[in-house]
Amino acid sequence: MKKRLLGFILAAIMCLGMSGCDSEETTETAQNNDSAVTDPSDVEVAVIFKSLSAEYWKTMKAGAEAAASDLGISVTVLGPSDESEIAQQVTMIEEQIAANVSAIVVAPCEENAVIGALEPYVNQLPVLMVDTDAALEGKKAFIGTGNKNAAKLGGEYAAELLGEGKKAVLIGGQQGEMTSTQRLEGFREGLEEGGIEILEEQYGKNTADQAVAVMEDLITKYPGEIDVVLCQNDDMAIGCQTAIEQSGENIKIIGFNGDEACVQLILEDKIEATVAQQPYLMGYQAVEQAFKAATGETIEEHQEVAANLINKDNGEAYLKGEQ
Repeated sequence: MKKRLLGFILAAIMCLGMSGCDSEETTETAQNNDSAVTDPSDVEVAVIFKSLSAEYWKTMKAGAEAAASDLGISVTVLGPSDESEIAQQVTMIEEQIAANVSAIVVAPCEENAVIGALEPYVNQLPVLMVDTDAALEGKKAFIGTGNKNAAKLGGEYAAELLGEGKKAVLIGGQQGEMTSTQRLEGFREGLEEGGIEILEEQYGKNTADQAVAVMEDLITKYPGEIDVVLCQNDDMAIGCQTAIEQSGENIKIIGFNGDEACVQLILEDKIEATVAQQPYLMGYQAVEQAFKAATGETIEEHQEVAANLINKDNGEAYLKGEQ
């Protein structure tokens, strides 16, 4: 009888011990899964763009900082020295995560590199993409303009302007980079649907200087044949304008981004049009959404920011903020 009673007591003690361990483990797991910041004023958001050298990124930075000011939170905005500096961006991502930020927003220079840097942490803090999406499982949201559809506006406009049978060249940014691929695809689709022949596609590394050299080579290769050049960004459109002016050729230019310097050249009849994104709104919305995610709110996974085509008809209104 005494042995049986002792057995019951030992069994009860073991059950209590196991229950206690399970309870402790469950509590710890719940704490690890709950990354939401309880005090909104403690939120710190890291924003890492492709670069901060171009007007486009500087405008997006201003939007991000304005959102942080309005929300009363801390934001750190960074970017590599050039959009081709993939390793620099990865290092920035790693450093900001190590600094225990509440959320991180990234415009990927190169998709796979960014996924590799963020994937181990995607369940530890909210991760958002801005401007350029990446196929990162578990990211909270993408905020930006669909590059293919926006670029198609430029291709369609060029085709409508020139008419069937004319010839075009395309200049992308970084070969193999997602934004470049998508914008070239959109340009191509809009042009081909309008009956425009594409002579060649080249890459200008997103800079005006490189675009000058690329455009000079294309003019030499196709003298008198090119009717229009479509560029992935406005910096390259401005570079092409310099090369075309120096050559004396009559080639129309379509840019992308809606930078003020490009729009001024549109008003001076030196560039035909640009596809304008809304970088200020993207930057503002990205920080606003990162704040919501960091404080436990559910946010929409895909948030489209509309694009507009800017030409001489609406250029002045655009610069005044009316378009």
